[in-house]
Amino acid sequence: MENNETTPPVQPAAPRPAGAPPMHRESSGPRRPGGPGRGRFAPRRKVCRLCAEHIDLVDYKQAQIVKTFCTDTGKMLSRRITGACAKHQRQIMRAVKINRNLSLMSYSG
Repeated sequence: MENNETTPPVQPAAPRPAGAPPMHRESSGPRRPGGPGRGRFAPRRKVCRLCAEHIDLVDYKQAQIVKTFCTDTGKMLSRRITGACAKHQRQIMRAVKINRNLSLMSYSG
């Protein structure tokens, strides 16, 4: 049996650049950013309100400022929630503790 038909020579695949994502033929569509379990957006970084208002020292007598960083029940809010910088968070913590000792703020509920 002779095969008179000639097939074109197979060309080797071009080398892939380093760091390129692998080519998967079974992918169902374009890749989405992020992975499974990740949020749809990155939240904006919070800015310390006290730094923005150029407040250098948080004193226990500044009840209005101190109460904004606490819940209604008297719990201190974390830096992650309020966006306060470390320096001001320490001052807020100290002021809240002094206010609790002086009975200006409740300890709980």
